[in-house]
Amino acid sequence: MLKNSYSNSLKYFLIFSLLVWSCNSDKDKKEDVSTETENELEFTVAPAPEWSAVFKRNSGWFGGDGIFAIPYSGDDNKTESDSILFLFSDTMFGEIENGELVPGYRMVHNSVGLFKKGQDLLNTDFFLSEDESGQKVSMFTPNTEGDEYYWLGDGFVNPKNDKLYIFAYRIRDTHDGSAFPFEEVGNDLLVIENKDQIPLETTSQLPIPHSYKELSGPPISFGAGVYTEGDDVYIYGVRGPNKELVVARTKAETIEDFSTWEFKAPDIWTKEHGLMENIAQQVSNELSVSKLENGQYALIYQGGGINPNIFMQLGDTPAGPFGEKQEIWNTSQEVDDPDLFTYNAKAHPAISGPGELLVSYNVNSFKFFEIIESKPNLYRPRFVKIKFNK
Repeated sequence: MLKNSYSNSLKYFLIFSLLVWSCNSDKDKKEDVSTETENELEFTVAPAPEWSAVFKRNSGWFGGDGIFAIPYSGDDNKTESDSILFLFSDTMFGEIENGELVPGYRMVHNSVGLFKKGQDLLNTDFFLSEDESGQKVSMFTPNTEGDEYYWLGDGFVNPKNDKLYIFAYRIRDTHDGSAFPFEEVGNDLLVIENKDQIPLETTSQLPIPHSYKELSGPPISFGAGVYTEGDDVYIYGVRGPNKELVVARTKAETIEDFSTWEFKAPDIWTKEHGLMENIAQQVSNELSVSKLENGQYALIYQGGGINPNIFMQLGDTPAGPFGEKQEIWNTSQEVDDPDLFTYNAKAHPAISGPGELLVSYNVNSFKFFEIIESKPNLYRPRFVKIKFNK
């Protein structure tokens, strides 16, 4: 049964997210959300049902959240004939018949999908790992003692060494009977030397010393998004209960040497991580920064994490400053079921067409245990497409 195999971590994560959002929702409602920027950009937004259909499946992998899209070339802007790796966190697999779940379905904490350009979208393959008994398990597991597991952040393929890098959050169930019986205990950088061998195996799991466990002040988690440009890698983090966006950068060839990381502070980049400024606030735990054809950079996220409003802010550099936020989509246009909610919107330039940005958002329910068996396809990404007018 799901309740026996599915960790309580997701349920409490969702409750925590709702509480944080509720505490800040009045503030958001009072804000004047502008639809103009200094360099006004015209665009239209519409559903992308062809992409939403890719993840509506009835056998094997049939649901997950988190989705990040990583081009195997290492370049988001040159993806023709490129393979795309999709990263998922908590993942459902089993069988669906006549719209209902067949007993024996399970959930693990992370999985991957692999899509090869040039093939039909529905030919995307999904992968988990297996234990010695042949039972499906998470693709990535921390090499640590205790009851820890990974939720996955963003990642990239390093063109300098062809290694795959994935940011991951180490989570531990505390079993203490509290309202939130789990905790994030670390922020790791996973290194995979052979990205073509499935199941993927980590060569190294490197604890990030700049993660919140090593700092004083509000908690920070790096890997909410990653943007690469030339030799530079920008790593975005979410700080504190107000969900402030912070950013670090380093060179691709030195990504594993954390002493090379520098952090965006007011007017400067510095090695002093305590000086990091927030470049946006009330963002989602997963987000994206993408370069547009006009040279600007689009920050895309879901307001406060889980409300139905998807926002875009434009900046002249990957680290901002970003202009006024524009609401580009309200997910209730497509997901109007009162039992469901949406969260963690982000853009995927690696699977977007020219002059477009494909944006995903996740769907879930606070009544997950009550309705998953009758609505088994609820727990999957949905997509909309931004088309920019030249």
